[in-house]
Amino acid sequence: MMKLVRVFSLIFIVSFALLYLSTQMNSSQGFTSGNTLSIYNWGDYIDPDLIKKFEKETGMKVVYETFDSNEAMMTKISQGGNAYDISIPSEYAISKMKEEDLLLPLDHEKLPNLQYIDEHYLDLSFDPRNKYSIPYFWGTVGIVYNPKMLGGKELTSWNDLWDPDLKNQIFLVDGAREIMGMGLNSLHYSLNDKDKGHLQEAKEKLDKLTPNIKAIIGDEIKLLMANEEAAIGVTWSGEAADMMDQNEDIDYVIPEEGSNLWFDNMVIPKSARNVDGAHQFINFMLDPENAAQNAEYVGYSTPNAKALEFMPKEITEDERFYPSPELTEKLEVYDNLGKRMLAYYNELFLEFKMHRK
Repeated sequence: MMKLVRVFSLIFIVSFALLYLSTQMNSSQGFTSGNTLSIYNWGDYIDPDLIKKFEKETGMKVVYETFDSNEAMMTKISQGGNAYDISIPSEYAISKMKEEDLLLPLDHEKLPNLQYIDEHYLDLSFDPRNKYSIPYFWGTVGIVYNPKMLGGKELTSWNDLWDPDLKNQIFLVDGAREIMGMGLNSLHYSLNDKDKGHLQEAKEKLDKLTPNIKAIIGDEIKLLMANEEAAIGVTWSGEAADMMDQNEDIDYVIPEEGSNLWFDNMVIPKSARNVDGAHQFINFMLDPENAAQNAEYVGYSTPNAKALEFMPKEITEDERFYPSPELTEKLEVYDNLGKRMLAYYNELFLEFKMHRK
């Protein structure tokens, strides 16, 4: 027993020493909580030059990590293993993070550049008065397609995808809300529908789409569509913009039945160690010229009204990415469905994917 105690004591002493040494090394290099900013963001979702610019202006060292889903991000933050100072979740995730007490309220007095955000993107249902979050990007879910590969055919509706002539021609993004939402919208139901009968009907309709689906994939959809591996994809507007940059034959459309209007916002997790630095970063990203630079690099739509003045008109006047008010009225923001209903969406989506096999 005494040997066991000594072993555990030795392990504890060594672990403590390593932690102390690591802290001292970071401190000697200037990496302390006061001058280090830890950011947790989606992949390829900020212009790297802006991070360098922020570091130069503030003297802070940015530690940047990425996630590939809201769920993965929330799990990591809720577990508390990493003290992120900034994260950029989507609207329904923000609602859930508020419920689980994972966010710090923002000090708007430290965010003077908030004045440049278009009022249409403020005070939304998932965060009234923007107490916890500030808009970063917004966009839509729609259809990206290559008319050249379709003999000049144009797509305008979700229901166009069920055309038997499109066998093995469609890529879908691997997202339950996006694809179940497509099925619901094609039936003229809300993409926040909680009626299990409607959801089952949407799933059964998606099953009938199976012959036309080439693959259900992630980020690789951009490269595959640009390389003309399929004629059609269901994806987000920013991904579509990337594809269009790589292949001039590709087009993007928001279906006439309606679709998702999504928002990604900047938040400060409750476990943040550099709250002042987090506010500085948010205000930095709200600077109109920085916001314009970021929007051109990433390809998504900026909520920063002043930033539009610094961007090319061919971007800001393109209704595929800055849709008209008439079309915007048909778009819906994802609601927080609650754990049980979200699990049901995921279950139906998994059944749909298994049906393909």
